[in-house]
Amino acid sequence: MALLYYTLGVLVFVVAMLASIALHEVGHMVPARAFGGKVTQYFVGFGPTVWSKQVGETEYGVKAIPLGGYVKIIGMLPPGAAQLADAVETDADGNQVLKVRKSNTGLFTQLISDARAAEWELVQPEDEPRLFYKMTWWKKVVVMAGGPTVNLAIAFFLFWGVFATVGNDADRAVSPVVAQVSGCVVPAAQDQRACTRAELREHPSPAAAAGLKAGDRFLSWNGERITSWEQVQGLIRGNGAKTATLVVERDGERVALQVTTQVTPRPLDAEHPTKLEPVGFLGVVPVSEARHGGPLYTLGQMGGMVRDSAHAIAVLPVKVWHVGMALVGLEERDPNGPVSIVGGGRFAGEVAAQQDFPLQDKIVSLISLVAGFNFFVGMFNFVPLLPLDGGHIAGALWEGVRRGWARVFHRPDPGHVDVARLLPVAYVMTLAFVLMGVVLILADLIIPVKIYG
Repeated sequence: MALLYYTLGVLVFVVAMLASIALHEVGHMVPARAFGGKVTQYFVGFGPTVWSKQVGETEYGVKAIPLGGYVKIIGMLPPGAAQLADAVETDADGNQVLKVRKSNTGLFTQLISDARAAEWELVQPEDEPRLFYKMTWWKKVVVMAGGPTVNLAIAFFLFWGVFATVGNDADRAVSPVVAQVSGCVVPAAQDQRACTRAELREHPSPAAAAGLKAGDRFLSWNGERITSWEQVQGLIRGNGAKTATLVVERDGERVALQVTTQVTPRPLDAEHPTKLEPVGFLGVVPVSEARHGGPLYTLGQMGGMVRDSAHAIAVLPVKVWHVGMALVGLEERDPNGPVSIVGGGRFAGEVAAQQDFPLQDKIVSLISLVAGFNFFVGMFNFVPLLPLDGGHIAGALWEGVRRGWARVFHRPDPGHVDVARLLPVAYVMTLAFVLMGVVLILADLIIPVKIYG
């Protein structure tokens, strides 16, 4: 049964991600058509074609490798018309033929020339007003931003659904109310284990020794009125090994207790849980519940995710390098490091196969996983480097700046930005992305990160 649930979880994740890819490409195709562009292909996947169908001027299809997708919008690369061509001729059928200048001055120059020539083999005379590069700069931005914006929208609605119903478990509202009293003092690294009978008898926690009970609400500490759990935590840690007078509310009555906190090494920074410092320790767990919120709350949470994602993208090459070292046995794999879509599928399978998880928790975890992947994909595609969408957006914005500057200072129109000149960057980045993807996929197959056990 566990294998069945595991397989079901993987399938749910794969289908969800394929749907996300398909919608990403719709985000490009719809505005491109709305602005008069010509879309000749819409495919989910790469590699050999599994299925396709021609509908009007667009071929729709699915390819064998489900690791992405694309739409073909004609005229992405400006040829520079006659000034960049050896000749502009007309064939026997009356179609315009542009012979783009070839150059053997360098490898990248030749690649750019070849790319221009290949692009313009698909252009017919009637397509001239529909070429992508001829669109105004803001239309180019809308078309290229449409894809990743769809991913961010998917993430937003999925997160909103979770936050509005079951709440955000990563953002919990903590109250100065005792939910649980620790029976004994255990090392921070073992705080999840149960106390032994000897520990309960010989080393009770300060809270247990003072008689604190679940449900007690902190009212004051040495006469200082309590308003939040963070305040209680600071007072406990700063108390060292001294005795304090604690007043709590219990069953509607005020109860005064004498507590003597104990100094133990504890983590003070959630981002560095292994870094311990000796502080006062009481031995209580506060009441906490996941915060609920609507669209504005969700946008606020996603704002924090933007910062975290930007940092993750910036250090991604280094992280993947360490994954590669782990793949060849030179390091241990970081459980908090990056994973591929294969790793995401394994996570989904593990969640679905957990017997101790209620169905609601499984559904919420799978939804959050899909939302998280969509958010990262959307953010990653906004990186201003070709071949990512952000590279085309950056080119369009620069075109808008140049043309606006020329109008302000009454200078000649500088024309369209030639993104073809950045193709060497695109080739290098594509190679880097492929290498990183291969490393992560192999690592997820051979030394996978496991979220349970």
